[in-house]
Amino acid sequence: MSENLNNHLDGGYRHVLRLAWPMILSTSSVSIMHFTDRMFVAWYSQDSLAASLPAGITSFLALSFFLGATGYVSTFVAQYCGAGREHRIGPAVWQGIYFGLAAMVLMWSLYPLAEPIMNLGDHAPAVRILEVKYFRILVLGGGFVVLQAALSGFYTGRGKMYTIMAVSFAVNTVNIALNYCWIFGHFGFPAWGLVGAGWATVISQALSVLILSILFFSPANRRRFGTASHIGLDKDLFVRLLRYGVPNGLHFFVGVSAFTFFVFLVGRKGPTELATTNAVFTINHLAFMPMMGFAIATSTLVGQFLGRNRPDLAQRSTSAALRMVTVYMVMIAAVFIFFPEPLVGLFKSRQSNNDPARMLELGRALLIFVACYSLVDGLAIIYSAALKGAGDTLFILIFTAVASWSVMVLPVYLCIVHFGTGIRTAFAFIMAYVTVSAVGFYLRYRGGKWKHMRVIEPEPVQPTVVAEGPLVET
Repeated sequence: MSENLNNHLDGGYRHVLRLAWPMILSTSSVSIMHFTDRMFVAWYSQDSLAASLPAGITSFLALSFFLGATGYVSTFVAQYCGAGREHRIGPAVWQGIYFGLAAMVLMWSLYPLAEPIMNLGDHAPAVRILEVKYFRILVLGGGFVVLQAALSGFYTGRGKMYTIMAVSFAVNTVNIALNYCWIFGHFGFPAWGLVGAGWATVISQALSVLILSILFFSPANRRRFGTASHIGLDKDLFVRLLRYGVPNGLHFFVGVSAFTFFVFLVGRKGPTELATTNAVFTINHLAFMPMMGFAIATSTLVGQFLGRNRPDLAQRSTSAALRMVTVYMVMIAAVFIFFPEPLVGLFKSRQSNNDPARMLELGRALLIFVACYSLVDGLAIIYSAALKGAGDTLFILIFTAVASWSVMVLPVYLCIVHFGTGIRTAFAFIMAYVTVSAVGFYLRYRGGKWKHMRVIEPEPVQPTVVAEGPLVET
């Protein structure tokens, strides 16, 4: 078969879509689950909606380092897969599992610190009580998220996206059903409100780990990838995961910490402002997560092609993903601009004593900011995904740390705490940060250093044995 007939499998639009489509569906199901969860919580009470974002993002901050480091297992799997070294895939995943176990212990240790941590936000007392309860539940199950990332990398790195999609659909369906029962008290369950949402999240995360573990240890995977025979700590491989995964984990931690600080600052403006910000971020999350399907596909293809020493195809797949994401985000931005009221109106609380018109007005203005920065957010996501697929995690860490705190966090702190400006100004600085990120990642990508990077060790060269022949004198 000629090479031209295979172009659709070599980094072009069809190749990217073949990997991205199941991940788009998977991340969309996660986004729908998250959206439904927040909508149910909003219907229960506005205080619950206001409390869910600070507590949720703070617990996520605690495990973000481990999640980022463990998630980088997928890059190792991708490059080993591209290099045809399947015997190294099982051990690579096990190094990520060790990170997950460490994360679980860390999260449990935060349980008694819930109250002093959430008091740092200085939010309204009614909101703060709910924040503490929700945070304690989430830290009990946080380790499951990291274990899920390690086990998912076993499939995403090899391009087996449909497995992740199927597991995601099943688990998120369970989560939505549990939310409906445990938040409102249907089918004989008590109405637990935000507490019920927390327990539904933990149970769903544990179920995901259980299903992925069963698949990981299947007889076929044990024979082909050594998933059950190479479970010890591989010193060289573990050090490599530290070298590339730790910067990725720190990058994730820095980004989440910046937004955590942002949320705590917004909460000082009042429960309505905090609830509206939560609603807008949730709407943004619903539209944003499908784009992550393209990002995962981009990282996977870049890793696989670099493992095959084909940076030209890695660049082609990045360009194809970028064009498709741009078209998608333009359509999403149009929805945010022209239909803000129906979107924000979904989060109207049934037990709120505040004027819903105020929340709708503020939400409409914030969605315009979200629409604007969404157009450039796609560039930042795809370029950074390509750099991660190559192993350029240290640059991403340093750049994100400097940009997020200098362009977003510190200006927002000065504006809200010292100058008393509103939420609109804060969102303007988010737009500035996303724009700076897009430009920075583009310039790094264009420089081309990533084309020569590899996270896996060079394949050992087998010595050539030359048979000795008879000695002939001349």
